Amino acid sequence: MRRPRLLAGLAGLALTGGLLAGALPAGAAEPDAAPARTQAAAASYSWKNVRVDGGGFVPGLVFNRTEKNLLYARTDIGGAYRWDQAGSAWVPLLDHIGWDDWGHTGVVSLASDTADPDRVYAAVGTYTNDWDPGTGAVLRSADRGATWQRADLPFKLGGNMPGRGMGERLAVDPHDNRILYLGAPSGNGLWRSTDSGATWAKVTSFTNPGGYQQDPSDTSGYNSDEQGIVWVTFDESTGAGATATKTIYVGVGDKENAVYRSTDAGATWTRLAGQPTGYLAHKGVLDAGNGYLYLAYSDTAGPYDGGKGKVYRYATATGEWKDITPVAEADTYHGFSGLTVDRQHPGTVMVSAYSSWWPDTQLFRTTDSGTTWTRAWDYSAYPTRSNRYTMDVSSVPWLTWGGDPAPPEQAPKLGWMTEALEIDPFDSDRMLYGTGATVYGTTELTRWDTNTNFTIRPMVKGLEETAVLDLVSPPSGAPLISALGDVGGFRHTDLGAVPPMMFTAPNFTSTTSLDYAETKPDVLVRSGHLDGGPRVAFSTDNGAHWFAGQEPAGVTGGGTVAAAADGGRFVWSPEGTAGVHAATGYGTSWTPSAGIPAGATVESDRVDPKTFYGFHGGTFYASADGGLTFTAKATGLPAKGNVRFKAVPGRKGDIWLAGGAPDAAYGLWHSTDGGATFTKVSGVDQADAVGFGKAAPNASYPALYSSAKIGGVRGIFRSTDAGATWVRVNDDAHQWGWTGATITGDPRVYGRVYVATNGRGIIYGDTSESGGGDGGTDPGTPPAGACKVAYRITNQWQGGFQADVTVTNTSATAWTGWTLGWTFPAGQTVGQMWNATPAGTGSAVTAKNAGWNGAVAAGGSASFGFTGSWTGSNPVPAVFTLGGATCSAA
Repeated sequence: MRRPRLLAGLAGLALTGGLLAGALPAGAAEPDAAPARTQAAAASYSWKNVRVDGGGFVPGLVFNRTEKNLLYARTDIGGAYRWDQAGSAWVPLLDHIGWDDWGHTGVVSLASDTADPDRVYAAVGTYTNDWDPGTGAVLRSADRGATWQRADLPFKLGGNMPGRGMGERLAVDPHDNRILYLGAPSGNGLWRSTDSGATWAKVTSFTNPGGYQQDPSDTSGYNSDEQGIVWVTFDESTGAGATATKTIYVGVGDKENAVYRSTDAGATWTRLAGQPTGYLAHKGVLDAGNGYLYLAYSDTAGPYDGGKGKVYRYATATGEWKDITPVAEADTYHGFSGLTVDRQHPGTVMVSAYSSWWPDTQLFRTTDSGTTWTRAWDYSAYPTRSNRYTMDVSSVPWLTWGGDPAPPEQAPKLGWMTEALEIDPFDSDRMLYGTGATVYGTTELTRWDTNTNFTIRPMVKGLEETAVLDLVSPPSGAPLISALGDVGGFRHTDLGAVPPMMFTAPNFTSTTSLDYAETKPDVLVRSGHLDGGPRVAFSTDNGAHWFAGQEPAGVTGGGTVAAAADGGRFVWSPEGTAGVHAATGYGTSWTPSAGIPAGATVESDRVDPKTFYGFHGGTFYASADGGLTFTAKATGLPAKGNVRFKAVPGRKGDIWLAGGAPDAAYGLWHSTDGGATFTKVSGVDQADAVGFGKAAPNASYPALYSSAKIGGVRGIFRSTDAGATWVRVNDDAHQWGWTGATITGDPRVYGRVYVATNGRGIIYGDTSESGGGDGGTDPGTPPAGACKVAYRITNQWQGGFQADVTVTNTSATAWTGWTLGWTFPAGQTVGQMWNATPAGTGSAVTAKNAGWNGAVAAGGSASFGFTGSWTGSNPVPAVFTLGGATCSAA
């Protein structure tokens, strides 16, 4: 199974090229072209995730303790989510975070306000070292994460740093909810806000900054950063009304002084006497019902390691400490971190052995405050296991990793990196926990106590947390094939369904590069990381099955790989000392390539099967003999930063190159002579990835897509006229942090674009333009009547709501497009709409189909959703019309 998240370099070092301001000197071999013209906006786009479901570490789950079913999740690089009970899915909350603030997609802590459940807070920032050039911030929302305000901090936060599973570092006073505390890393101490998170000040009376370092010798600053203050817990029994809570407990990254308490609302602080030493307190959870503070300890900060651990109980009334560790110290080979209490049944506690990698993680449960414990699984007769649970991963079948391990290992595993563990405060049967790849849960937890088998399932729909490294959309076969960090990658035959399995045989930890043969798209090649190799693999059935190739000596990582247009040759530029190599056939033998430096990025021409291209250090290279020898071509291209290039399908020698650095050459370049010369596209300020899709109606050149900065605006851009003009196709609500790794259009669907994110998975957009979406025809005249409408409010809060609408075709004729209209009866207004395009003013609304859902067969349905605002009341609209005729109510 996958251990560490291999994203430090990707999310840090590889991003610095696009985050600073700077001039763009001429860097191409030819003069600039005429300036590109930019339109203000494209036709409306709808955005969705290509479903994988999970794929990354979920270090925190937070239930609100006064409102049922209000639950949040935080991820280390992919933002925050709110649980939608009606849809049994997670709703992303931080997609508005843009390029310059990409670090704010790492969420180190969440807090849900128990006094006002509409309020939620997120402490954000990905790295505390120089991988993230920005500082941390506390985001605050008064509408459950629909909109946010930001308070910048004078220090960094580490959502993807060691210790990110400890917490929660952010907490709201349950009585005076204007008061919040934040535990800071890097020696910055404890911070407090007294105005609901708008401003923050250091608590000067708290003097222990928490100096534990995972590895003091690490010069990168990643493992050597000081852990700081790691959790804050209020004793709600020591407050009343709106008076500030008197007693507060704080966990500190200090093995000798891990727990402090204030009994005067934070004015003074004292180290708790008699506490255990030699461990870090990952969690401190108070059960005020029986007066116990429970603490889970480990000898390291996590989330990957931990060789010893303890669990303690502290009696808040008497000061008694009791060791309630579930296993004997001699049998402890892991730390403890996940910790939760059953709010309905004081004395019922669960804790996780978060760093038990082999044979599996372990969960422990007590119903008598730690006097006795039971385990999620035991050995009946080694190596045979007896599990209290059954794993049902049918909704996310790839969680088995395609494995069939020898006992005592099992597939799927119960988990790993299990630092988030929560029992629903309103429902003793519901428990969720995070792992390094998903969120698992059960709604049958109390069966544990009667020795009755209960079922654990993924509860992760909507939470997409993969880091995307490469994407291809072949002209036939599966519409999308992906290269992903940590989970390898997938063949996506249905964008709205979870693939059955990631790539196997071999199963790379991360796939770094993908390519297909342009004229024979069933032939694919991929390269990636795998301890001990092999690190290159081939498919002859469009990625459905794979087989490993051989590799030359000196390979240490995947690098980049390219397939000839006819699938008969391959060129590979792996990481390590091997250098660029070429092969005929499927990698049974490789020949060193001459004339091109090691570490070059390689691609193939999409017409000529003997032509390959390379790029390194500002110089472009080309080969006319199948990759055996390369010749330097254009120079003066970006020598700093990340550079990516692609050749245009169906056009020999037509190449687009994107990349650079703000303090050097940066932008988009075009060559039509096989890389001998490049012309810089003037007007494109910066560009980091470029890709191609189906040409616009009445156009012959493929649509261009780029993650770029044009006209001073960062976004996802499209050109339908070979780069002469550009339109931005995303908006400020859909930015997804850093999107510079790769981008591609769809050769079969005009307007469709696949966007790579670093932690929010694969996003795809469809246009509402004619010919867009699912490639349908012009919708023509909207149908009149013969329809049925179901309007359902799925979530409502003070001043805001979310609704789903389904329109059903009750006529005998198929629709090729539709426009639904209604008027709100109480002055409500629409905010953001998805899967349809809104129009109208005020309370009068029309919703026009998106490009992909305009075709509705007789008896079929189309659905869309929106958020809105209301005051006073929020009644359902009484009348819906289609083409001027009234629809019936469903």
